[in-house]
Amino acid sequence: MAGNFGNMMKQAEALQRNMQKAQEEIARLEVVGESGGGMVKVTMTGKHEVKRVQIEPAVASEDREMLEDLVAAAINDAVRRVEQQSAERMQGMMAGLRLPPGMKLPF
Repeated sequence: MAGNFGNMMKQAEALQRNMQKAQEEIARLEVVGESGGGMVKVTMTGKHEVKRVQIEPAVASEDREMLEDLVAAAINDAVRRVEQQSAERMQGMMAGLRLPPGMKLPF
């Protein structure tokens, strides 16, 4: 039993290091969300900070309400992409972890 606990502690330490590494990678991540067939693009970091908004000139002269909708849709697309890539990185990191039956993360 003591050996199992020691092994679990080693796994927990490795998990903590891997999680920190994954969080750092996610923070450096940049994704581009798009709407209107690429007419509006939003660049967002893994921390959900918007770095850039690009709007095609043809859209800028269109209806203001439509432009607002396109910007909101591009931001939502970027958020979805950040969440998807974050989940993929975390899932890959935890693939080798062997938890006791019934134990789930987060604790």
